[in-house]
Amino acid sequence: MAYVLPLRRHTDTGLAELTDYLRWLAGRVDVLVVDGSAPALFARHAQAWRGLVRHLPPDPADRGLNGKVIGVCTGVRAADHEHVVIADDDVRYDDAGLIAVHRLLGRADLVRPQNYFDPLPWHAWWDTGRTLLNRALGADYPGTLAVRRSTFLAMGEYDPDVLFENLELIRTVRAYDGTEAAPAWLYVRRLPPDAAHFRGQRVRQAYDDLAQPARLLTALAVLPALAVAVTARRPALLLGAAAGVVALAETGRRRAGGGRVFPPTTALAAPLWLLERGVCGWLAVAQRVLLGGVRYGDTRIRRAANPVPRTPPTRAILHFRSGQDRS
Repeated sequence: MAYVLPLRRHTDTGLAELTDYLRWLAGRVDVLVVDGSAPALFARHAQAWRGLVRHLPPDPADRGLNGKVIGVCTGVRAADHEHVVIADDDVRYDDAGLIAVHRLLGRADLVRPQNYFDPLPWHAWWDTGRTLLNRALGADYPGTLAVRRSTFLAMGEYDPDVLFENLELIRTVRAYDGTEAAPAWLYVRRLPPDAAHFRGQRVRQAYDDLAQPARLLTALAVLPALAVAVTARRPALLLGAAAGVVALAETGRRRAGGGRVFPPTTALAAPLWLLERGVCGWLAVAQRVLLGGVRYGDTRIRRAANPVPRTPPTRAILHFRSGQDRS
């Protein structure tokens, strides 16, 4: 199996820890790091990872606004194996996760694991509220996916000019009539960002909802609903709504043995995250209308993702819930 890590760093913070992970990983899979970092950092990475991984720059022939997509496309094309894991640089697989993904790719075109944060500082706890709500209502959007290389190439790769690249890849596989495995029990650790990076991502992550109208309308309704409850002086409505959101998040936390990786207090973060998304959703819409898109590096991206295909795929989305399915 191949492991593609699209990378673009501005500092070498955490380089030693990442190198240790790549050393462990290279003993199990073929690792390709597609590095779009500045020349000085690229050279430093090349020295640190010489003999460990295949370290290459993005293909100059690839063009697009989203650098991660370009890195993924370069890496998947360069891979020598049919089964390919795609992962951000903060994702940390273990042996069980790699084996499970490899087996699931034997019967699905795309595998969508479940990330969890470890360690869990306050901002990772806050963002876990989003994860739990996604799990309760379907499946979360992790920082890692896995694909069959033949499917990826046959469908013409995926659009490099959208913001929400994971959703775009999932939708492209579906439009190609591919199968998706979304095992809620397949937990893959993720390192939390620093608090400053977390704060800087709030509106940009809310912009993703522009590709999911139902989620966007829900987010935009939060502040008006809050204003109505406050104006009517009905604190019971607020408490009841908050309790309902916590209960929904708790359903997601307990799903598929999630209590092993999501502490009980994380369900309490869901109302706070929803309030944040209610504010940031309006800011995201304002950026779309007034500025033409959301800031991404040195440019702006207008589209969060392409629309869902009008003709739904005929092949099933697979959840693999039973113990037999995991083998």
